[in-house]
Formats: sequence, structure tokens, C-alpha cells
Amino acid sequence: MTEPIADAAPAIDFDLKSLPKVSLHDHLDGGLRPATIIELADAAGHQLPSTDPVALGEWFRESANSGSLVRYLETFDHTVAVMQTKEGLFRVAKEFVEDLADDGVVYGEVRWAPEQHLQNGLTLDEAVEAVQAGLEAGTDAVAETGREIQVGQLITAMRHADRGQEIAELAVRHRNRGAVGFDIAGAEDGFLPSRYREAFTYLAQNNFPATVHAGEAAGLESIQSALVDGRALRLGHGVRIAEDILVEFDDDADAGDDASGFGGEDDQSIGLVTLGDLSSWVRDRGIALEICPSSNLQTGAIAGFGEGIDSHPLDMLYQLGFNVTINTDNRLMSGVTLTDEFELLVETFDYDLDDLLELTLNAAEAAFLPLEEKEALVEYINDAYGSLG
Repeated sequence: MTEPIADAAPAIDFDLKSLPKVSLHDHLDGGLRPATIIELADAAGHQLPSTDPVALGEWFRESANSGSLVRYLETFDHTVAVMQTKEGLFRVAKEFVEDLADDGVVYGEVRWAPEQHLQNGLTLDEAVEAVQAGLEAGTDAVAETGREIQVGQLITAMRHADRGQEIAELAVRHRNRGAVGFDIAGAEDGFLPSRYREAFTYLAQNNFPATVHAGEAAGLESIQSALVDGRALRLGHGVRIAEDILVEFDDDADAGDDASGFGGEDDQSIGLVTLGDLSSWVRDRGIALEICPSSNLQTGAIAGFGEGIDSHPLDMLYQLGFNVTINTDNRLMSGVTLTDEFELLVETFDYDLDDLLELTLNAAEAAFLPLEEKEALVEYINDAYGSLG
């Protein structure tokens, strides 16, 4: 992990939106504007829970805030339904980039599953090309306002389907036309990455990077499979790696047997912290964790550690030296921006600018970018934070 510049600034007394940000885990079909959904649904003849933008936004947030990943994923029925044409995909992608830039994101990776957008006759390649055209149009629109943003596609296969090899080949086919990486998403529990072992081998043979959803709805076995079978360079969420960490407390060692993290034990002080073989591997090799705090709370990914956001093990992981990055997952469903997530960390864990800088540099270092572009991104972020001192 790149070391942050020294003496960034001791306090946060300005709008966090102005900070340059790196977004590694953000789903295209989870970031639509409610007004856009309504317009596209009307054109497609798709019925929505509401045709009022404010009410529809509230419906998405309430439905996602159920504590169930299955219920959370059901909200995508409506967003995917309006993304079945070139025009729909183009518009959603363009607005996606504009919204990222408005939040201060300077580099973003947009993940989405082309296989879910073929209902109106598009081919996989046509779908990818439509999204890429929208991303480029969004980038141009941002540039016209005097700002800059760079965006790449993470081509995703749905883990409950059987198109892994086909989608892997699609990703490699578009590697020089916007695709920067591969992912598998969807129902994690019961669908280990080993299902797609041959596809991941194909990607490795073609030197194409992969990030794998693991450690969200399933635990350590899923993470192990992502690393071994998926050859994952990053872990999508990965938060349940904390289940492989034993935290003992000075006055009651048994209290830490559930690896509940560094918070939530007001009357106890931290004693011994022991990492298992898997968590040691992830930490020591700097495998990035694409943690999405608000989403993790909504989907129940952190239910084993406590009830509130203060029980999220991300702070423990960060303090122990894991390569933690902060992301939004699905901005529409969670009702958050990356700025909101940073503010949440400041309020919950008392993070300062040095912490936010380190988390941002972690994401920049983990980006699926050529070395020269990655170094330029790191320099840009450091310079921006340095100007605050």
C-alpha cells in the first residue's frame, strides 16, 4: 500500500465531496436516477411501484434496508428491466459517470452483467458497446465542465447461471475497448467461485484481472475459493474475512471468540489478536477488500459482528493493516454516495483526513490500471490532499 503524504490535515472542516475519490465497487444497475427509471419504464411498458421520483427512491431504499441479500437483490428487477435497449444502456451509463464525477470520483470501475440485458434482442457485444459509448459520453460531458474522470467496465457473470466461460471470453474480447476486469456476482451462498474454475483459468491464461464477490453472503469457504479457483486480485466486499480473526479481551478472553471486532466492548480492553491462515494470506499479500459499509449493514453481511454500523469490522481490518477500500455497492438502493460513506466513517470511527487519504490510496493502488496510470492517479490524489494542509 502506498504511504500517504505526511501531515495531510489534522481535522475535517470542509465538504468531503471535494476530495478526489476512487470507486472500485459500484454496480451499473444499482446506480440509476429514479427519474430516469420512470422515463425508461414508461417507454418500455414496465410497471413500477411508483411513478414519483421521490417516492420511487424511497421505495428502493426501504426495500433494500431489509437485512436480507435476497430481498436486496429483488430491487434490481426494476432497474434491469429498463436497461434492455442500446438507448437505455447508453443513457444509464452516461448519467452514471456524471453522478460519479459530481461526487468527486476521479477514477471508477463500473461492474455490470451483460447477460441480464438481452431480453430485447441485444447481443452480448452490442450491450457492452452501448455501455462503453455511454461511459465515454459521460466522460466527455464531465470534461466539458472542466473536470476529469476515468472509468472502466468490470464485465460480470451471474454466479447462478452457466455462462461463465462465455462472459469471460466477452471480457477479454473487449479488453482494449473499455473492459478492465472480470467479476462474478449474484447469489453468493451456495454458488462458490469453483463453479467457474475453467473460466477463471482462461482469464489467467489471457492475463486478464479478476475481482470476485466473496465474503458477503457467504463466509471463509467462499473467500478461499475466490482466491484459489478465481485467482482473485481483489475481494468484492470480503468483509467476512474477519471471521478468521480471533480477538481476545484482557478481562474476558471468551468475549472475543466470535471475532466481533474492536468495537462494541465498552468495558473491555483489547488483548491478543490472532489471524488465521486465510486472513493472514489476505492481509500479508495486500489483497484489496472492496468494503461497502452501508450495503453490508443492509444485506446482513455484518450481522455476525453486531447490529449497528459501529460493529462493522472494517475498522478492525483497517487497524490491522488489511488493504481496505471503501465503496458504495449500489447508490440507488443504499441511498448513499462515496462522500456519504466517508462521512459515515468519520462519524462512526473518528477517521481524519489521513485515514481517508490512506483508504483512497489503497483503492488507487488496487485499481485495474497500467502501472504508469496508477502512479499518475496516486500522485494526483496526494497532490490534492497536500493542498489542504
